[in-house]
Amino acid sequence: MAKVDTSLVAHLPLFAGMTPEALDEILREARSARYPKNSAMQGADAQCFFLLLHGHVRAAKTTPAGEQIVVRYVTPGETFGLAMAIGAARYPATAMAVDDSVVLIWPTSAWPRLVERFPALAANTLQTVGTRLQESHTRILEMSTQQVEQRIAHALLRLAKQSGKKLDHGIEIDFPISRQDIAQMTGTTLHTVSRILSGWESQGLVESGRQRIILREPHKIVVLAERSADSGAA
Repeated sequence: MAKVDTSLVAHLPLFAGMTPEALDEILREARSARYPKNSAMQGADAQCFFLLLHGHVRAAKTTPAGEQIVVRYVTPGETFGLAMAIGAARYPATAMAVDDSVVLIWPTSAWPRLVERFPALAANTLQTVGTRLQESHTRILEMSTQQVEQRIAHALLRLAKQSGKKLDHGIEIDFPISRQDIAQMTGTTLHTVSRILSGWESQGLVESGRQRIILREPHKIVVLAERSADSGAA
């Protein structure tokens, strides 16, 4: 495969504190791959770990009842498939390319050797895992204590912060996302998300189309997210 330009990835959290020589050696263990939109990026067994260079990835879990829950979205520069870092033999979620995506892939078998030679790699990965654990705790708290309107507002704000594109008339979530995706992120139904977003559209707070959402009044969405849970339905 073509050699990865280290200057394109040296600033990423995974490689914080690395010397150029260390980064070169770590990248030599990786291969690059392209995944078209809506393609699966991994099987069930944790054979690899990934760094997203371009595109967006949806990580989701399927419940025993067959319902899908969107765990998180991965944006360029982030790692995913980190089962080996927590000693898991299977991925905790399945990954799907939301749009055409490019990744670096390392075999899980390389992990023990790499972290022995480069302890900063383990420390950076542990920090990522810890951050995601905190995100999970926040979402569990929201699901337990907040009305659905608040949960949807928080979800949109997180996505806008993570992957927002500033426009003259607001902030666009810069990857394809549907109302069904929002429902699966917030533990509610497509009908409820559609009702709430339609209400917000009529108030000029958001603009949504097919797999496209713009926050026209982000500060008002913040107010909706933070207000006391005194209305809404689960």
